[in-house]
Amino acid sequence: MSYPGYPPQAGGYPPQAGGYPPQAGGYPPQAGGYPPAAGGYPPAAGSYPPAAGGYPQQAGGFGPQAGGYPPAAGGYPPAAGGFPPAAGGFPPQAGGYPAPAGGFPPQAGGYPQPGAGGYPSMPPASGGWGAAPAGYGAPGGAQQGHPGGPAPGQPMPNYPGAPAASPSMPAYGGGAPSTPQAPAIPQGYRGSIKDCPGADPLRDVEVLRKAMKGFGTDENAIIELLGSRTNKQRVPMVAAYKTTYGKDLLRDLKSELTGNFEDLVLSMLKTPGHFDASELREAIKGAGTDEACLIEILSSRSNAEIQEINRIYKAEYGKTLEDAISSDTSGHFRRLLISLSQGNRDERETVDISLAKQDAQKLYAAGENKVGTDESQFNAILCARSRPHLRAVFQEYQQMCGRDIEKSVCREMSGNLESGMVAVVKCIKNTPAYFAERLHKAMQGAGTKDRTLIRIMVSRSEIDMLDIRQAYVRTYGKSLYTHISGDTSGDYKKLLLKLCGGSD
Repeated sequence: MSYPGYPPQAGGYPPQAGGYPPQAGGYPPQAGGYPPAAGGYPPAAGSYPPAAGGYPQQAGGFGPQAGGYPPAAGGYPPAAGGFPPAAGGFPPQAGGYPAPAGGFPPQAGGYPQPGAGGYPSMPPASGGWGAAPAGYGAPGGAQQGHPGGPAPGQPMPNYPGAPAASPSMPAYGGGAPSTPQAPAIPQGYRGSIKDCPGADPLRDVEVLRKAMKGFGTDENAIIELLGSRTNKQRVPMVAAYKTTYGKDLLRDLKSELTGNFEDLVLSMLKTPGHFDASELREAIKGAGTDEACLIEILSSRSNAEIQEINRIYKAEYGKTLEDAISSDTSGHFRRLLISLSQGNRDERETVDISLAKQDAQKLYAAGENKVGTDESQFNAILCARSRPHLRAVFQEYQQMCGRDIEKSVCREMSGNLESGMVAVVKCIKNTPAYFAERLHKAMQGAGTKDRTLIRIMVSRSEIDMLDIRQAYVRTYGKSLYTHISGDTSGDYKKLLLKLCGGSD
């Protein structure tokens, strides 16, 4: 490969007798100096290797001169189009680089006369082209260059300055953007029970076996163990117990424990899907129906959770959840529950405000703005739309008719349907506040609805118990922990307080 401006020679520039004697047509000084070719002189493999001290002084050669070319600030990054090494390039010879007969032909712009300032194409001594760390002229490196040269950052003599960095881009080599965006702060884990590091179900069942073996039961050991394990650490204990002792853990616990404490312990050893399916089964079977339980579970679970409940319910009880609901409820309340039990709600996070306004108008037209109520329209919107979308619908509804959607539902509906629709609205508006209200109703007044208390404390302890506690103290003026302490007793209270996690 030939260099621009040099006549091609076979095998490069063969050494010839002599050094650089002045020749006719040699290096006439011309205005403009030696303009840089496109791509500059990047250091390339096989090119001028940086030797300690650069090129040693040779007889007749051009040694380092005062006023060399230090790299400019920002340097010239290697670009396509540089001078790759050619076969037979410029090997250093004794006596320097002789000129061929007839000298070098003059070029446009000429070759500047070597002298003070050195030969432009010659690499500076001590480390090649500036020898900055991170490569040729990379910013942030120590500027070395020729001793006695211009101060770093000054333009090179007879050499066009480097183009200024675009102010909209970070400095060459990668810097921080001028306006860094703070990352979104994740809300984080809001449960009260956390994984116990290094928990082993085989060791844990030894503790349970020891607590139940012999005369009496060590309830405190059971409370400490189960109250410090998450659901995914508790559930494997059932299989580990049978593997180790050949006995059924749940049956052994039932024989040792009683009352609400027994119910709470057995609930904690079920997967969330199995626990919800068993609670729905209890709410439906028998003479009466616990409609509030049906609504609580179906209005607060995700699509995936409801589909898992459906699968387990069919496997455990031999009929579909939908069939069980249909045979135990009626009217628009039945339709509401069946819609929720499909687990087919839109779960997109995006909100279309124009569609939210249309839905708000439909709800207004189906209720407040007509004689009677079109329950089907409420059912279609409240059971199918995404939660973020429905929150926007509720805001638009409030602005449109000056009344909260909850109050409109209460005015337009009655009985179980009213309770179900209101629960869906409350759960969508603020799920922790909905559960705080459910807990308060379970404990206030004479007697305690222990099944509700156990279900919420177990099912929400690893989801949003911290948020429920905050909503509780904000709404009722005392902590959930304090209310549980005053309303329950014994080992049952101790384990519930473990699930609560602390006082606010």
